[in-house]
Amino acid sequence: MIDIKLIRENRELVKENIKKKFQNQKLPLVDEIYELDKEFRDVKQKGDELRALRNSKSSEIGSLMREGKKEEATKIKEEVSSFGNQIDELGKKEEELKKEIQKRMMVIPNIIADTVPIGKDDQENVEIEKFGEPLVPDYEIPYHADIIEKLNGLDKVSSGRTSGNGFYYLMGDIARLSSAMLSYARDFMIDKGFTYCIPPFMIRSDVVTGVMSFDEMDAMMYKIEGEDLYLIGTSEHSMIGKFKDQMVKESDLPITMTSYSPCFRKEVGAHGIEERGIYRVHQFEKQEMIVLCKPEEAMDWYNKMWSYTVELFRNMDIPVRTLECCSGDLADLKVKSCDVEAWSPRQQKYFEVGSCSTLGDAQARRLGIRTKGENGTYYVSTLNNTVLASTRALIALIENNYNEDGSVTIPEVLRPYMGGLEKIEVK
Repeated sequence: MIDIKLIRENRELVKENIKKKFQNQKLPLVDEIYELDKEFRDVKQKGDELRALRNSKSSEIGSLMREGKKEEATKIKEEVSSFGNQIDELGKKEEELKKEIQKRMMVIPNIIADTVPIGKDDQENVEIEKFGEPLVPDYEIPYHADIIEKLNGLDKVSSGRTSGNGFYYLMGDIARLSSAMLSYARDFMIDKGFTYCIPPFMIRSDVVTGVMSFDEMDAMMYKIEGEDLYLIGTSEHSMIGKFKDQMVKESDLPITMTSYSPCFRKEVGAHGIEERGIYRVHQFEKQEMIVLCKPEEAMDWYNKMWSYTVELFRNMDIPVRTLECCSGDLADLKVKSCDVEAWSPRQQKYFEVGSCSTLGDAQARRLGIRTKGENGTYYVSTLNNTVLASTRALIALIENNYNEDGSVTIPEVLRPYMGGLEKIEVK
């Protein structure tokens, strides 16, 4: 959510930003908010003036009573009593206007960074840099589900019986390999100075609407029936929510945290759920990172965070590239975002394994996360980044370490978490 001062002082900037995101249907909201805000401030001023007058008159009544001027005091009492109804009416109007403004403000997109490329959708995202040599072996690499099944590591038939499409059982050494990646990612981030956290896996609706747009919520979140709770789609949400309505000490900034969690997603959309494999599923595990910092430090942290993901994947012998997200591909709360994509030697192209975003003070403004500096109180900046999402990272690792005999070589950094095992072999 942007600062309403931007709409008061520079409506054209807000409108131009909406156009850059190809959301022209939201343009009328800017003028609506501007007019509602003018009315809101007028009503609030009248209410404040009446309250001040009532207080002044009430003091005058006390003075007159002490002076024995009962008749004059009675007249003023009658006048003051009439203020009550007016103040109540103005208060109701003020609250109504506040809700109408808030409803519209919640769907106005954040102001994107000047460096964000302009484009309608993810097809217009821009490659930034490649890391590692994307190799294609001279033997065929089967579909990842077929590789894992031959290694006795995947059972989607049973998960279909227990849970339906979009779920899976990982078994044996493959299940252990998935856990090894997550454990390595955890230790990797701890070594970078991040505080490890296991957060709640369910959050309330006021946290959900504080960290994401309504469109994202509808497409992602599972609602717990009969309760004000949602299953998290990413632990970033509950980690940021930890600081809801808090005044953070400026001396504690930056706050850097990394967390493990299962993640649950409806995955509503044209892409659908993958029936055979584990690329797009309803449930997976993830290591995530967040940062709360001063606004002037946000871009430095943004560049550090995505570079950590690149480093982690390269340590597992997986070639990756970074991709700058264009304006139309940015969620409404984001200022700037980039994807980290891993090389698929089977498809001979890259696919997304993580995403890094800086959100300015949008989440902090919605959730009331503030700090106090030399120049007064301000909202902190928030950032988030995927360290490792289990299923997609597993696909990338298996394809890039697949051998002609059907075995999968385990990268050296993961072997301590696999009891020293160097290969997973077909039995």
